[in-house]
Order: sequence, then C-alpha cells, then structure tokens
Amino acid sequence: MSLVLYGHPFSSYTQKVLIALYENGTPFEFRCLGPDTPQHSAEWLRRWPLRKFPLLVDGERNVVETSIIIEHLQLAHPGPVRLLPTDPTAALEVRFLDRFFDLHVMNMTQYAVDGALSGDPVKRRDGQAFADTKLELAYAWLDKQLAGRTWASGADFTLADCAAAPSLFYADWTHRIAEAFPTLRAYRARLLARPSFARAVEEARQYRPLFPLGAPDRD
Repeated sequence: MSLVLYGHPFSSYTQKVLIALYENGTPFEFRCLGPDTPQHSAEWLRRWPLRKFPLLVDGERNVVETSIIIEHLQLAHPGPVRLLPTDPTAALEVRFLDRFFDLHVMNMTQYAVDGALSGDPVKRRDGQAFADTKLELAYAWLDKQLAGRTWASGADFTLADCAAAPSLFYADWTHRIAEAFPTLRAYRARLLARPSFARAVEEARQYRPLFPLGAPDRD
C-alpha cells in the first residue's frame, strides 16, 4: 500500500509534511479534507478521532503529529535529503528549532487567526495583540539565532526548516517581519524559493481568500 496523507493544502501543518515528502520525491496519495470530500473525512476520523490533521497512513499504521510523521518518513522511507542529522547533538538542536517554530511562531499566529474566526471584535483585537507581542519576541530571537546560517540549523535543510517555512509564511501575514530583522526576512525569502515549499505554496494559492486576517497581495 502506498503512503496516504490526509490534510488540507492551506494548512500550515499539512504543508510542513508536504515539504518533507517533496524534498525526497516520496510517492504518496494526497486526500484533501473538506466539504467536497466527505468520504475522506469519514476515513480520517475513523483512523484519528481527535480531529487533527495531517494524518499519514503507512500500510496498517496511522502516524500523527507532524514532527513524528517526518521522523517516521526518514526511518521508513528515507531519501537523498536527510531531514534529521545522525549526530545526536545536532539532531537535538534540529528538534529544538522544530519545536520553536511550531510553538512560538505558528501557534502564536493561530491566536490571531482564532480571534478573527470567532467573529467577536474583542477576541479579534485581543488575539491580534497577543500574537503581535509574542511574534515580535520570536522574530528578535530568530534574527540573532540565524546569523551566518543558510538554513535553521546550519548548512543543511532539515526538519526545522520544514517547520519554519509555513510558520514564517503565515506569521508574516499576521504580524509583518520588520526591516529591523534583515536576517530573518532573508531566511523567509530563501524558504519561499525552495522548490519543495514553493510547490506547497502554489498548490494552496486558490485558498487564500479563506485566510481570516486577509491574505496580503504578495508571496
């Protein structure tokens, strides 16, 4: 049985896994979750009733949580791009940066998105204010951390960059990365130029009107 990925092209966490799959040219079937594909939703919920995606199906195994999915791919379906270093210390830094992008960039962006989706002006204002504060702190730390590096952990594209790409993509839409952070802005531009992420961005382009904060006319 070939790999099957359940998710949505506009989902940041789905994109994170898509980047890993595209980096290594790993064959898989994508099953989009949405109102037009109720059969996919039914099977997804049967396999993972916690209602979170993406979900990777590998034979009889259901694999969830994006970082675990990417590590599973490296173990079970390795390719030419090694997304987690063999050196344990280097791998630990990659895992830390992966968590940083998910928890301190993407999840903070989600606060603003959730506030906008609520339809409540107060929740929208408070969610945006919280996201602005937290993202500004994350941007400042990242701008120093990435100095002299091509990718998040150094010269090699890794799991951390799979997390960084969609995180920074949507975070910049939510709270613009200021010119005061040139290193971070340049890193985001390199991510957008990476073929694997460029493909994911293009595949999701038609869904931009769904972004509740208003997708900017760029990228």
